[in-house]
Amino acid sequence: MRADPRRTLLTRSPPPAPPVTGLLRFLSPDRSNPPPTTLRREILAALTTFGAMGYVVVVNPQILSLTGADRHALIVITALAAMVGSLLMGLIGRLPVALAPAMGTNAVFAMAVAGGHGVTYGTALVMVLMGGVAFTLFSATRLREHVVMAFPEAIRVGLQCGLGLFIAKIGLRGGGLLTPAGQFGDLRHPAVLLAFAAVLLTPVLVLLRVPAALLLSILAVTLIGLAVPGADGRMLTHLPSALVQAPPWPSDYVMGFDFASFTSHLALALPLAGYFFLGDFFSATATLIGVTRRAGLMDASGRMPNARAAYLADGLGSIAGACLGSPTVAAYVESATGVESGGRTGLTPILVALLFALATFLWPLIAAIPPQATTPALVMVGVMMMDGIRHLDCTRLENTVSAVLIMLLTVTTGNLVVGLAAGAFAYTFMALALRIRLSPVLLLTDGLLALYLLLSALARHS
Repeated sequence: MRADPRRTLLTRSPPPAPPVTGLLRFLSPDRSNPPPTTLRREILAALTTFGAMGYVVVVNPQILSLTGADRHALIVITALAAMVGSLLMGLIGRLPVALAPAMGTNAVFAMAVAGGHGVTYGTALVMVLMGGVAFTLFSATRLREHVVMAFPEAIRVGLQCGLGLFIAKIGLRGGGLLTPAGQFGDLRHPAVLLAFAAVLLTPVLVLLRVPAALLLSILAVTLIGLAVPGADGRMLTHLPSALVQAPPWPSDYVMGFDFASFTSHLALALPLAGYFFLGDFFSATATLIGVTRRAGLMDASGRMPNARAAYLADGLGSIAGACLGSPTVAAYVESATGVESGGRTGLTPILVALLFALATFLWPLIAAIPPQATTPALVMVGVMMMDGIRHLDCTRLENTVSAVLIMLLTVTTGNLVVGLAAGAFAYTFMALALRIRLSPVLLLTDGLLALYLLLSALARHS
């Protein structure tokens, strides 16, 4: 039987490395027994990881621009948050995992501000700050595992997939493939046709495991946009006068917390703060376990090295990100590409942080990227977030109904809290009917969601 080249690529290991000493030993997750690596491998791993996740500098500002925030400032905020988060993981967690503003929670952040409930950007930053503080405190205790497992798998899958669909919807709308009325875009317009072609071809690059596939698709559409007219008759891409420039300090967003508004919007703020906390918990747990397992860093019993410090670094990253004006900062699963290149220590995310620092000086060029260029990246991120659906046991009706309700209402209403409420209530009622034991965390969430829906309904009719 002929071997599958993709399977070979996924399973082959780098050649043996000499004994680890000096800086690499200091940044190793297990200093007493450091994994084999070299400085060259760590540098290659950092370049590979940045190539796989660098799209966040373009895509995150595109999503957050729904809040009305300045896109130039958002580019700098994204790069700075990724830089600080990755540095914390490298120095404290000492794992080959890079951090950046999380895809999914950034969409929730944007929905909260743009949802017409009077929530300001500063209010949402307080929600992220509270979630980060809670995550950091819980990371120091054994309660972490209990909270992660308190939510049924169906709700976790529904949240992940619902956000994936919503992110893909943002991409389709930005590229003109989905009109505000919910209709398919007009392919007679060159800009829409370009976005459609990119959506179809980008998955081919990903399937063929082309390095930095999403970044390449963004770059290609941006370059083609120099010769493709938009709806206003001007070319899609407008190159700035200076490609490299000192980054502007985002003073309007750094430490921009609005505690007064948070207090006056508790019915919405508390459930969302809880979501940011739980979302960071779920994503950090899944990513750190998945990447360290692939790197061969787990011990024989399946325990992750330096786990408590790694979770602490993730939580501190979210706190630092909120102070910089960013949504939740979380571990990126794209770090697995760096692991495939040989990354085994905290030096990998430290070098990734330096690359994000350099990206802050390219903000004029990044700002010139048109929405059509980010469409395929957003769609592919959404598709990859749908991966969680394979973990759903669809033979049980309570799982299917709750997950589908979350996905359906999130993508149609643009309101994650409404989707979560419907899915959580449906699961609770069916679990009670089947006499399935419910966790106190889920019951508390049900109460907060019910309060949110009641106060939202009263606010709309007052």
